[in-house]
Amino acid sequence: MKNFNFLKLFVLVSFIMPTLFANAQTKLDKQVLMTIGDQDITVKEFCDVYYKNNLKSDVIEKKSVDEYLDLFTTFRMKVMEAESLQLDTSAKFQKELAGYRKQLAKPFMSSDDITEELLQEAYQRKLKDIRASHILIRCDKNAMPSDTLRAYNKAMEIRKKALKGEDFGDLAVRYSEDPSAKDMEATDQAPARPGNRGDLGYFTVFDMVYPFETGAYNTKEGEISMPVRSDFGYHIIKVQSITDAMGSIQAAHIFMQLPFDAPEDEVAAAQQKANNIYNELMAQEGKNWSEMVKQYSDDRGTVQRDGALTSFTVSRIVPEFIEACKSLEIGQIAKPIRTNYGFHIIKLLGKSGVGPFEKESKALSERIEKDMRSKKSEEVVLKQVKSEYKFKQNDKNLEAFMATVDSSILRNAYVPADNVDMNATLFSMEGNPTKVSDFVNYIKGNMKPQKYVTPATYAYQLYDAFSRETALNYADSRLEDKYPEFKALVQEYKDGILLFDLMDREVWDKAVKDTLGLQEFHARNASKYMWDERAHAYIITVTRQESLPKVKALLDSGIVLDSLRSTLQRDSINYTFVRKGYYQKGDNQYVDQTEWKVGVRNEIPSTVDQSTVIVCIDELRKPEPKTLKEARGLVTSDYQVELEQKWVKSLKEKYPVKIDEKVLDKVRKMYQ
Repeated sequence: MKNFNFLKLFVLVSFIMPTLFANAQTKLDKQVLMTIGDQDITVKEFCDVYYKNNLKSDVIEKKSVDEYLDLFTTFRMKVMEAESLQLDTSAKFQKELAGYRKQLAKPFMSSDDITEELLQEAYQRKLKDIRASHILIRCDKNAMPSDTLRAYNKAMEIRKKALKGEDFGDLAVRYSEDPSAKDMEATDQAPARPGNRGDLGYFTVFDMVYPFETGAYNTKEGEISMPVRSDFGYHIIKVQSITDAMGSIQAAHIFMQLPFDAPEDEVAAAQQKANNIYNELMAQEGKNWSEMVKQYSDDRGTVQRDGALTSFTVSRIVPEFIEACKSLEIGQIAKPIRTNYGFHIIKLLGKSGVGPFEKESKALSERIEKDMRSKKSEEVVLKQVKSEYKFKQNDKNLEAFMATVDSSILRNAYVPADNVDMNATLFSMEGNPTKVSDFVNYIKGNMKPQKYVTPATYAYQLYDAFSRETALNYADSRLEDKYPEFKALVQEYKDGILLFDLMDREVWDKAVKDTLGLQEFHARNASKYMWDERAHAYIITVTRQESLPKVKALLDSGIVLDSLRSTLQRDSINYTFVRKGYYQKGDNQYVDQTEWKVGVRNEIPSTVDQSTVIVCIDELRKPEPKTLKEARGLVTSDYQVELEQKWVKSLKEKYPVKIDEKVLDKVRKMYQ
C-alpha cells in the first residue's frame, strides 16, 4: 500500500483542487456554506471543486450536490486531522512535496511555441516504427576538435564501404565500437550471446537518444545516413524498414526454450515439435490454444494467462518476434519462428496503434519534458527569464576569475587562488547579486575529472550550467506569485500527500500490522471467503513413452500416492514429474477433464509429442471457508474499509459539521 506514485496521488486528490469557476464571483460565492470544526467553507470553495469534478470532468457517474458534499467534508476533516498531527512538518513530507512541485512547475517553465513544434514532430514519428542497424565510432562529447575530426573521418570511410556494397552487418562486426554487435563468449557470470551485427531491432519515438532518433527518421528506407553525432560518438545508420506503428502490442505465445548454440539435431527436434503444435492448432482453428499453452509452453510465467505476455512496444522485444506480430491480424496465429531464446508460436491479441493527435498529445508532452529535446524549449525560456528578471552579467569580473582557474579543475581538485575576490559579482537578477563564492561552491560540487578539454574551456562549461541553473531557479521561486493556478496546484498536492500519509497511518498500515484485529474480523466474516467444491489430485506427467508402463504398473500396485515421488526416484524411473494440490473447476485443464470421483484415474496422451498426463483423484472437499492465510489479501482489504468507517465516525465527532441549509438549497438550485 505504500508504493504511491504521481498518478495515484492525482487520482486520490482529484476532487480537491480549487479551479476557477466559469461564472463570475457573486455574492453567494462569499457566503459560508458549512463549518467543519472551526474552519469555514464558502460556497465558492465547494462549487469550484464540485464543478471541476462533476461538470467539467469526464466522470461516468456524476454525483449530486448532496453526495459530493459528504465526500468533500470527509476529505476536509482528514486534512485538518493531518495538520493537527503536524504531518506537514516532517522531512519526508517536505522532500516529497518538493519533488511534486518540481514536476508541476515544468509546464510553467517551458515555451509554448517550441513545445508545440516538438509535439508535432514527436507525433509524426510516433506514427511509424523503424527497424535500423548502426555502426558506432566512439567519441567523447567533450573531445578535442582533432579527435572529433578523426572519429568523423573514420565513420565516413566505413560509410563509403557500405555504399559500395559491402555487407552492413559484416562492417558492424568489424568496425563498430558498440559491444552488442559482436558475439560474446560465455563467462562465469553469463552464457554465450550472439552479436546483433549492428541490428538494433524496431523502435519509435523516444526509444533512442534524440540525435540518433532524428538521424533515423530523416533517412529513407534502405538508405544509409551520414554520420550522426550523439554523446556516444558518431553513428552510421542503415534503415531497414519503416512501417505503420503498432503502438502497444498484446500477444500470447507458446514457447519452446532452446539455446541459440544448440546442436543441429536438437534444433531439428524442437522445430518439428513446434510445427506439430502449430498444425494441431490449425486443425482446431486455434480453439485449443489455451490447452496447448498449458501443455507445451516453457514460459511458465504466462501459462496461467493462456500465454499472454505483458503489453509491450516494438523496442521491448526481439525483432523476429515483432516481424511475426506485424504479419498478423488480431486473433491470428503465426507459424513457428526462432529467436536466440528458442521457438515461439505467436498469437496476436491486440494492438493499440496510434490515436489522433488530440488523444496522444498529453502523453507526448510528458515524455518531451523528460527527454533531452526539451532543452530546445529551455533555451527559449532561459532567454525570456533573463529578459524578464533583468539578468546582467559582469564580464570584467567573470574574465578576471576565469584567468585564475588552473589545471587542477581537470583533476577534480580545484581550489581557488589566494588572489580571487570571492565577493565580486558575476551577474545579478533584479539587482540581486550572484558572487564568485557562489560559483566556486558550484564548481566544487559539480566538477568531474576531464581528459579532452582545457581548464578554461571546462570552467566556462561549468559557468554556463551554473548561470543557467541559477536563472531558472530564480524564476521558479516566483511561480506561486506569478501564477495563482500554480499555487493552487501545489496546495492540491500538499493536501493529497497529507491525506495519503494519514490514511497509511490510520487505515492501510494499521490493518496489516493489527494481527489480532484481522483475525477477529475474519472470524466474524468467514462466510464471505469460501472455497468452491475442490478435488485433491495428483498430476503425473510422463514425457517419454518408455517410462509410461513403469509408472502405470506402480499405480496399479496400489502405491500410496504421497510416496510416488520417492518411489520414482528409487526405481530410477526418469522423465516423470509429479505435482499435487487442491483444484477448483477451471484451475487445471487436466483435472477438469477427469471425473471428480475418489479413486478415479484418467490418462491423457498428448497429440503433439510423446508425453502423457495421468490424473489421480484421491479426495473431494465440499465448499468451505478459506483460512485467514488463504484469503489474507481480500480480508485485509475489507478490514481496511471497516477501519476507515470507524475512523471517519470519530473524526465527525472531533470536527462537527454545521451546514447552512438555506445556502445549501441555493447551491442545489444552481445545478438543477
